[in-house]
Amino acid sequence: MKIVSDILIVLVALLHFYFLYLEMFQWDKPRGMKSFRLTEEFAKQSKTLAANQGLYNGFLAAGLLWGLFAGDPVKIFFLSCVIIAGIFGAFTVSKRIFYIQAVPAILALVILLVF
Repeated sequence: MKIVSDILIVLVALLHFYFLYLEMFQWDKPRGMKSFRLTEEFAKQSKTLAANQGLYNGFLAAGLLWGLFAGDPVKIFFLSCVIIAGIFGAFTVSKRIFYIQAVPAILALVILLVF
């Protein structure tokens, strides 16, 4: 089951690299505005904040990939960070974030800890 856990961790990392791309480079473009349901005005006003947010998603993704080589404690730490971020996003922005961000990380963490 380690392989299943590692595959899920890679998928969570890829999701976060995609979030980085959307937030840092597509925020005020049609793809970014559609993904995050933004108006053009809001996207332009918040572009710098979104880029900062994207950078943090990149750090999460890098940490998850590092965990594949560093071991379970690193995996647990970064999966927990992703889960907390997803829960916070669900409460503060949209419940949709829980399903997109937190659920895959929860599945990976459960498989990592149980098997």
